[in-house]
Amino acid sequence: MRIAVISDLHLGQRDVVDHFGHEDTAFLRFLRFLEGNFERIVLLGDIYETLTSRMPSRQAAELRAAREAHPELVRRFELPQYHYVHGNHDLIAGRVLAAPEHLMLEADGVRMLFTHGHHHDWMIRRARWLSEAAVWAGAWLRRWSLGAVFRAFDALDQRMRGAAEDPSRCTFQRWALGRAHESAADIVVTGHTHLGMRVPHGNRLFLNSGTCSQGRFSFLSLDTKAGEYAHHASW
Repeated sequence: MRIAVISDLHLGQRDVVDHFGHEDTAFLRFLRFLEGNFERIVLLGDIYETLTSRMPSRQAAELRAAREAHPELVRRFELPQYHYVHGNHDLIAGRVLAAPEHLMLEADGVRMLFTHGHHHDWMIRRARWLSEAAVWAGAWLRRWSLGAVFRAFDALDQRMRGAAEDPSRCTFQRWALGRAHESAADIVVTGHTHLGMRVPHGNRLFLNSGTCSQGRFSFLSLDTKAGEYAHHASW
């Protein structure tokens, strides 16, 4: 089976706090490329941005507004070829769109776990309201044209996620491999960190899809028949 994985698009309402950074027509060409080359496409969380509304706690309304702002992309995502797993920025999609928090696939004797990865974060596990409040406050920093302050806080948030290419320093990889062990998965596929990676761990493989936000293209290709697994920063 040939599988593509993308995540962390952060589709919003096309306003100043929308992190997507692509023209929809250009991104549609990318999706058609994936559709033509892969049997399945996994949308691995934070596809929509629902935490940056002007008033807090309006995730369902923000999800609806983001989908209305990108109708052609939404129509592609609803094709049978796509599988949608929610993240923390689109957590509401679990209730509204029945998006699960993880997906298991097995093909050619390879067992694969797909999960966004936000459950690694201590703050999201123990004080999700505080994590969501920080995202909401960050959106207001951008509305007030305080981009430098926002970038400083965003960099701190990235460091707190514990993601690094060096497995000895990457708590995120250790957490993901623990989930793979619990699920008897050969491959664990994540998003969340915005850092695309392919890192072998003995008889298991860790993959991260990176981010397609801020005008970037990043995806994973998994070919279980050929045994080929790669991260791509362009197409």
